[in-house]
Amino acid sequence: MSKLLFVYNANSGIGNLVLDVAHKLFRPETYACNLCAITHNTFSENKTWKAFRAKSTIDMDFLHIDEFKAEYPDSNFKYPIILQQHNNTLTSFLTTEAINKLTSVEDLITAIKTHY
Repeated sequence: MSKLLFVYNANSGIGNLVLDVAHKLFRPETYACNLCAITHNTFSENKTWKAFRAKSTIDMDFLHIDEFKAEYPDSNFKYPIILQQHNNTLTSFLTTEAINKLTSVEDLITAIKTHY
């Protein structure tokens, strides 16, 4: 059985959350995490995305960069990224470049359904 690891291009913690919200509010065009922008509104998770996750049978984990590096210290990826974990092996599922081409949560859901 495999699972998908979603790694946001952001660090965890309340300070980083405040900075991210401010960035989304005042300079959304320069926000560095398209995965965050697609799956979350300024203050909450996108409703379509939340419903997809609730109905999906795909095992999914969501990590910030610092959390990912703590769990997988020998890994080196460009973020954001979606990885597929099978046993102890991580492979790229959707690269940063592919994620950055997505324009909506529907595009992300279609990409997941197509590739999984």
